[in-house]
Amino acid sequence: MSAKRDDNVFLGHMLDMARKACSKCTGLRRAQFDADENLRLALFHLVQIIGEAARSVSAETRNAHPEIPWQEITGMRHKIVHDYMNLKEDVLWDVVMQDLQPLIAMLEKIVPAEEA
Repeated sequence: MSAKRDDNVFLGHMLDMARKACSKCTGLRRAQFDADENLRLALFHLVQIIGEAARSVSAETRNAHPEIPWQEITGMRHKIVHDYMNLKEDVLWDVVMQDLQPLIAMLEKIVPAEEA
């Protein structure tokens, strides 16, 4: 597999996981989020996968797409994995409700149709 092909796979994973996270929260109110531990755990996991996939995208592709907040995405992954005791559900809520839709729009512009 070429590096570009690998990047497309990872970008596709980012897009898929962001879509899944957003679909789990469609029409959701904050009180419902707060009351559903399984949902919060699932969302943490999906956001972690997005960060892991972003971390695997080559520097060349990351540099070609500076509109994507690579550092913030991978930083969130590191926080989930390494600083799990200090995770803030407010931050997760904000990521899912505010940051993922714009990320999906950006990724849809660059992910080849067969990877989306």
